[in-house]
Amino acid sequence: MRMFGTDGVRGVANDDLTPELAFKLGRAGAKVLAKSHSRPKIVIGKDTRISGDMLEAALIAGICSVGADALLVGVMPTPAVAFLTRDLEATAGVVISASHNPVQDNGIKFFNSQGYKLEDAVEDEIERFVLAEDEGPRPTGENVGRVIQVLDAEERYVDFVTQTVTTDLKGLKVVVDCANGAASRVSPKALNKLGAEVIPIFNDPNGININRDCGSTHPEALQEAVVKHGAHVGLAHDGDADRVLAVDEKGNLIDGDQIMVTCALKLKEQGKLANDTLVVTVMSNLGLHLSLKEQGIRTEQTKVGDRYVLERMREIGAVLGGEQSGHIIFLEHNTTGDGIITGLQLLAVMQETGQPLSVLASQMTRLPQLLVNVRVADKEAAMNHPAVKEAIQKAEQSLGDRGRILVRPSGTEPLLRIMGEGPDEELLKQIVEGIARVVREQV
Repeated sequence: MRMFGTDGVRGVANDDLTPELAFKLGRAGAKVLAKSHSRPKIVIGKDTRISGDMLEAALIAGICSVGADALLVGVMPTPAVAFLTRDLEATAGVVISASHNPVQDNGIKFFNSQGYKLEDAVEDEIERFVLAEDEGPRPTGENVGRVIQVLDAEERYVDFVTQTVTTDLKGLKVVVDCANGAASRVSPKALNKLGAEVIPIFNDPNGININRDCGSTHPEALQEAVVKHGAHVGLAHDGDADRVLAVDEKGNLIDGDQIMVTCALKLKEQGKLANDTLVVTVMSNLGLHLSLKEQGIRTEQTKVGDRYVLERMREIGAVLGGEQSGHIIFLEHNTTGDGIITGLQLLAVMQETGQPLSVLASQMTRLPQLLVNVRVADKEAAMNHPAVKEAIQKAEQSLGDRGRILVRPSGTEPLLRIMGEGPDEELLKQIVEGIARVVREQV
């Protein structure tokens, strides 16, 4: 099985993802990504998980042991590390995070010098060095790498994101759910800097409360807070702040599809939507495609994963793309999904149009969509089981051309994700639960 998944190397910290493995990844990553540099510099950021310090220490040791300098930016969103890698003219960047996963998990992902996630071939080369137990260079004396604290990293990133919008946010009351993660300081700071009245919640990380009953995977508390405070909008980040979901003034959840439609329509109106095209994944609601088609906007589909969205965006010259989960890429501003930039872009549309979010989101009519996650020991075996395949085939026949079924393995967790979409919600529930029941029986 490949060490690198769709979003770096992930696992249970100190079990699957051990300090020993982190050390080897640091050595191998520095060696592969810094081939043409005599004194490479690698940015290291992390989210708020208790295991982050342990893995950071091991990564630093590995990086410095091959003669590279480690530039420490501390707790910082994943997209901030992508930006800082470019801004500090570093050789590469590393993020220690498991995004929206629970606290016991952690992960290590790399960026190249331009702030892009690595291509599969480069990850495979790093993996070969890790598995080969290759000793590599062992510099001594003055050639050993140094550890350098980047004290103004937070200010650099806040300055950067606030310059991506051309309007202030004065008059907007915003509740922001920081998921007790990497957004806890920078997101409220950015909103305050632009003049919004900010009510931060879940912004007191203690190492073990990241994503716990909060953030983009648990937006219920945010929905209540928006109504309670009479706010204009709520924003929900995940643990590493590379995604965001929104809540309108009535407390309704606004997903990534609705955010993308809102921003795509505004960009088209401004003549800034390159090729009048939006890139989305197969998980996007059919309502997104229908609403954009009516407005002359073309959609391109990829498989699930922001890296595939980004890859297609770069191939066709698109400037906007993303996922229903709120992982949205504004390629003119950053090289990866950036929840803080996405939130600011959405709020700027509200300011510029003078429309409440409920009205902007209504530009897209969602078709009923049901998603059920089933935990499995072996995702590949479950996907290929004859009984599961038969259940999917029967479900597709039941729906016909009135909807669709999509069953896929999660790229980051031991789950099969079963999604159904169509006009009849009750029928969808029966069909999706039927497939889920077959999966559970067979595994």
